[in-house]
Amino acid sequence: MLTTTMIDPATREKRFQQIKSDIHEKLISGIDLTASRSVKHDRLREELRRGAEELSRMNSDLLSQADRKRLVDELIDETLGLGPLEPLMQDPTISDILVNGPDCVYVERRGVLEPTSIKFRDNDHLIDIVRRIVGRVGRRIDESSPMVDARLADGSRLNAVVHPLALDGALVSIRRFPTRTVDARKLIEMKSATPMMLDFLASCVRARMNILISGGTGSGKTTLLNLLSGFISSKERIATIEDAAELRLQQPHVARMETRPPNLEGKGEVTSRALIANALRMRPDRIIVGECRGAEAFDMMQAMNTGHDGGMSTIHANDSRESISRLELLVSMAAPELPMWFIRRQIASSIHFVVQVSRLPSGERKIMQISEITGIHGDNVNMHDIFAFQQAGSGEDGCSEDRFETTGLVPQCIDKLERAGLKHPRVHFRKGVLQTEKVDQLRTWT
Repeated sequence: MLTTTMIDPATREKRFQQIKSDIHEKLISGIDLTASRSVKHDRLREELRRGAEELSRMNSDLLSQADRKRLVDELIDETLGLGPLEPLMQDPTISDILVNGPDCVYVERRGVLEPTSIKFRDNDHLIDIVRRIVGRVGRRIDESSPMVDARLADGSRLNAVVHPLALDGALVSIRRFPTRTVDARKLIEMKSATPMMLDFLASCVRARMNILISGGTGSGKTTLLNLLSGFISSKERIATIEDAAELRLQQPHVARMETRPPNLEGKGEVTSRALIANALRMRPDRIIVGECRGAEAFDMMQAMNTGHDGGMSTIHANDSRESISRLELLVSMAAPELPMWFIRRQIASSIHFVVQVSRLPSGERKIMQISEITGIHGDNVNMHDIFAFQQAGSGEDGCSEDRFETTGLVPQCIDKLERAGLKHPRVHFRKGVLQTEKVDQLRTWT
């Protein structure tokens, strides 16, 4: 009789998958799904492992010991986890998982995309995994509802598209929820900013300046928003509004709110705009909006202009000037009856600073600009850069050889900072190159 080592790898893998499929059906059929909901996850996992090991021993003549161990692990992942994606979800170095059909899975590590050897049995297998995930949060995905957004138990965000919209198999994107927040020292060690830049931003937060963080997808907007929120006094009451709860505020007095999508009947939706309106009745000292992407931009600016200064939010844009144009568009969608000159005046009076972040081709993330809005000039919002990242090229390893600079302009808010006891000598803003290595220059948060 042929042993497992004498069979060619393709045949061996095909047989392995067939055995796994058969055992998985037997394992699922023996589970009381209603009763399993009341069992703790660890105990349920142990019981399933015991059952999987017993069933795999029945095929010991067809499987090697290593294959049996792999079989049991994959069966547990199929039943309770994300199937073939489970090992990727356990890898802390992965920030994004991108699935383009059953045979094409990419991941992002440290800002760089790379292919993996992960494969699904077929497209139905992939769709079954997606349905199980979204089913846990009361969502569905099928031909009548071929797109879905969902949040996993660990806070990660999942987006999936299936047939007839996806032509070559289901498309799945998972944005991992970071297990650890990035602090100021880490940001400096990664050369994403300089001590002087972060010290200035910390002072702006403490002086209750309204800050808008702008950037593209995956550029680090939420990471920076998390960091800046750490400079808020623990004596303040903070209301946070997000589509998916990603902020990790350390203050003791935080009112966290999350939007809710419509149910299967298309009812029950709660938008960011409704939550901002409600937050104003909750006596917040500050309101933080995870991202402005719609009509809530108008309500956020209204809040900033009516005594709730010190607010922060993020927006998708390629540079700080474009972020203002995008904010104008979002506000005009919420209030089309308002003339553009009035909207621009509202923006100029509500937003004090725009912080632009970007992800470079090397995967590095940088604060590209810290721009101050100084008012209205004619029909335009006036703004100028205080700090800027000057790109000069890349080295042989693909990493940037660029530098951070002060532009030579003294912030107009310097007097307000000084009145708040946050001194920044004007000489520090003279045009020049900033150092990124001197972490010991940190002062505001130490």
